[in-house]
Amino acid sequence: MRLSDLQTKKIVDVEDGKNMGNIIDANVLENGNIECFIIEQNKNFFSLNRESDVKIYWNDITKIGEDVILVKKGTV
Repeated sequence: MRLSDLQTKKIVDVEDGKNMGNIIDANVLENGNIECFIIEQNKNFFSLNRESDVKIYWNDITKIGEDVILVKKGTV
């Protein structure tokens, strides 16, 4: 599966069912494994602050489905 395929999926928190945002990038380790995804949280037009981006670690993902990625936030 390619990163571009994952970027089209909604990121949903399994605890509250809310859409967390969109994948905009991934941190990849030297061995090729994905460490985490960088999520751009839902923003309005005037909010351009990149500091609010969130890291979702691979261990936080509970299921990658056809249309969504289910995440248990944990410490996020």
